[in-house]
Amino acid sequence: MAKRKAKILLVDDEEFIRDSVGMTLERAGYAVLPAESAHEGMALLDKHADLACVISDIKMPGMDGLELLSRLKEERPTLPVIMISAHASPDDAARAIKLGALDFFSKPFTASEIEARIQKAIEHHVLAEEAATLREVVRAQAEEHVGGKPMVTGTSGAMAKLKPILDRVATSHSTVLIQGESGTGKEVVARYVHSHSPRKDAPFLAVNCAALSAGLLESELFGHEKGAFTGADRQRRGRFELADGGTLLLDEVSEIDVGLQAKLLRVLQEKCFERVGSSDVINVDVRVLATTNRDLMRSVREGTFREDLYYRLNVVPVELPPLRERKGDLQHLAKHFLVRHARQIGRDVPTLDDEALGVMSGYGWPGNVRELENMLERLLVLEPDAVISGKTMRKYIGGMSSTRMEALKNAKSAAPAQVSSKPGQLGEFPMPAGEDAVPSIEQMEGQLILFAMQRLAGDKNAVADALGITTKTLRAKLKKLGVE
Repeated sequence: MAKRKAKILLVDDEEFIRDSVGMTLERAGYAVLPAESAHEGMALLDKHADLACVISDIKMPGMDGLELLSRLKEERPTLPVIMISAHASPDDAARAIKLGALDFFSKPFTASEIEARIQKAIEHHVLAEEAATLREVVRAQAEEHVGGKPMVTGTSGAMAKLKPILDRVATSHSTVLIQGESGTGKEVVARYVHSHSPRKDAPFLAVNCAALSAGLLESELFGHEKGAFTGADRQRRGRFELADGGTLLLDEVSEIDVGLQAKLLRVLQEKCFERVGSSDVINVDVRVLATTNRDLMRSVREGTFREDLYYRLNVVPVELPPLRERKGDLQHLAKHFLVRHARQIGRDVPTLDDEALGVMSGYGWPGNVRELENMLERLLVLEPDAVISGKTMRKYIGGMSSTRMEALKNAKSAAPAQVSSKPGQLGEFPMPAGEDAVPSIEQMEGQLILFAMQRLAGDKNAVADALGITTKTLRAKLKKLGVE
């Protein structure tokens, strides 16, 4: 605030209030724009696009504060408005809040009280602006991914069956569990559901549950109070609070710590929670979508996932077919990705000859749609040809076996990975020297992980899925191997 003062529009017909409140706010570091009437306030609103907050009296001659509030909310929906009055009735206060006022309090008031209310209003405004920006980014991404509908349309029977299900699911407010192998497009489907739902103009936020520790994930989901833990130097609103009225995607929901699952279950059942370090209950209206590439019922049986949470998430199950079961969509998907990435790197869109299409169709795509997109982007960067031949295509999909598991079964007879062993790169894991030496389980595990990383092009989600471990566990093992 020191470099650029936040602007406060102060509207009150009493000169004493304008002077006293104005001086208080200016001493606190704000730039105050006084107006003695609602009409003058509207004129200042037109001249200052960077207002941070409006303070307005309710009882004023001519246009009163409630009418001003209504007009402010039409022109600047995210601009916080605080209403003040010495003579307002309880009905006036209730109406002000209903019309969109962020706060209301009566005259007289102390300097510290109004400073605290203003600070809260400005923080609210910053978050509202950030949320609006985020919605625009997400909407643009959704238009790119969903507008062309590469993941939810196609000629294959599997997608023909899935599309009407997604359209019906989208119109409801039910919790949806989206299941499928890594790379099948679960997040894209989640965005499709949101963008075709009654909540499409509200926030869509996503959290990767596998990327954070239990403590950090709790703070990310539910927020925290200042001083709740070491490093919590300010209050923070969580994703549930920010997504109020909209949709929250819990990506890789199977990785949530069992202890945190109880708190998540409560939000789904009762639509309320407390921030970390607080006992104040916050009510929210959030639609939850969850994704997983795991068999959650198996996790329930193993005791790593709560059965009651599973049933609460699995209200509407959606199963995404792997790419090997929707080969009829390969040509459609390939064209979409070629056009997108050719445009990004500024080159003409190449065509795929019949042999190239045949090579693609004969491959098992263990990494699914994500693998297809990454392969085509790499091909576009490295191959200048206007027509992609079967020979060229084979270089990029490598003639790997038709499924990920088949590739891993061959690991027993395959030679160890002979790749550069520079720090941060895949290399051969050290084995014991001597003909009679027997490698340890740890050494064999290291060899298998490095082999899988090679064969699956470094796709950690695909490798973790193939090895039957979590992505978080894989990252820890790779770090131990010196790969990351």
